[in-house]
Amino acid sequence: MPKEKIHPNYAAVRVMCACGNSFETRSTHKGEIHVEICSVCHPFFTGKQRLVDTAGRVERFRRKYAKATEKKA
Repeated sequence: MPKEKIHPNYAAVRVMCACGNSFETRSTHKGEIHVEICSVCHPFFTGKQRLVDTAGRVERFRRKYAKATEKKA
């Protein structure tokens, strides 16, 4: 049996995402929890992935490996 009065209060809280989605879960946190990304808007769960191209790095990567595959063929 667990000891009495040593565990934190575990209650229902509302989680609010920046995309507008909200859901209820249980946590030791008091009040609402505000998050920037959730399972509704995260690219892993939605399947829609954006490539953030800073300074042309993605294009440079594609050109580099396009040359490598041409040499093999």
